[in-house]
Amino acid sequence: MHPAFSVIFLTTLLGVAQGLFLALVTGQYYSLANLIPAQDSATFYGMGSFLVLVFLGLGLFSSFFHLGRPERAWRSATMWRTSWLSREVIALPVFMFLVFLYGLAHYMQWNEPMFTIGDDVGIDLTIIIGLFASIAAFVLFICTAMIYASVRFMQEWHHWLTVANYIFLGLTSGFTLAAAFTAWRGIELVNFFGFWAAFFLVAGLVTRGWSLYRNVTLKHKSTSSTAIGVRHNAVVQKSQGSMGGNFNTREFFHGQSEAVLKLVRYTFLVLVFAVPAVLLAAAWATASPYLPMIAFAIQYLGLLFERWYFFAEAKHPQNLYYQSIA
Repeated sequence: MHPAFSVIFLTTLLGVAQGLFLALVTGQYYSLANLIPAQDSATFYGMGSFLVLVFLGLGLFSSFFHLGRPERAWRSATMWRTSWLSREVIALPVFMFLVFLYGLAHYMQWNEPMFTIGDDVGIDLTIIIGLFASIAAFVLFICTAMIYASVRFMQEWHHWLTVANYIFLGLTSGFTLAAAFTAWRGIELVNFFGFWAAFFLVAGLVTRGWSLYRNVTLKHKSTSSTAIGVRHNAVVQKSQGSMGGNFNTREFFHGQSEAVLKLVRYTFLVLVFAVPAVLLAAAWATASPYLPMIAFAIQYLGLLFERWYFFAEAKHPQNLYYQSIA
């Protein structure tokens, strides 16, 4: 497939935002159980929610660049019964609204306990909003990933690993950003968020590595024989089907060599997994306030390469008609 850069930015920015919000809620739940120090509502959770909305807004803005008629974008939500894209279009503003409420509740200090669990655990409005927003974040993860995982004829995508990769890569980037955010704010929660970032990084490495191995060894159902409906083991294409480039050759093929694909693959493995792991470990050992920020910047750059490769490695069956002939 030909990767659209607007889609690459959309999916990576949304993933970072969802992961960051889930990191904030995780921190609040841990502090509620007195496992980590409690943080100021306005300056930590309120500002953190604002940062989430910034990434969501940037992702939403980038989505308009791959729409033919942006003024009709609202119509994309009308097919929610059958389309995962429509469900994503609905889930995104719902999630953004809940994040806004979560940040507003913290900023306005709406943290009077509504009821208690046990002797000292008070449940306030921010906890309830955070729970519903966390559910919305995972719903959005699933909707975004299923846009691709539900395409049956794209065998590289049509697998549960696609959903797992979207979730784990979003979580590791979001928790890495949370570690960078706490380092920037001078809050002693860098190691807490860094630990969870490393945990999801390992999980993402396992699932992404598994999907890479699966796709390399994948036996495609569509062949030259099935494409023309002739049962023969030696079907050879003699012409491309067109004398020059057309929509099909531009839209469904990335146009890069295998050497470029291999380089991109190794690049994102290093930038998304190896370098952030080293930097997070170094930040843990040295208590550096800058290393988590550098780790997030490098990891997000790697995510752009990873998402480009995700689209490029998918082989559309129509390319059987437009493959190059020596």
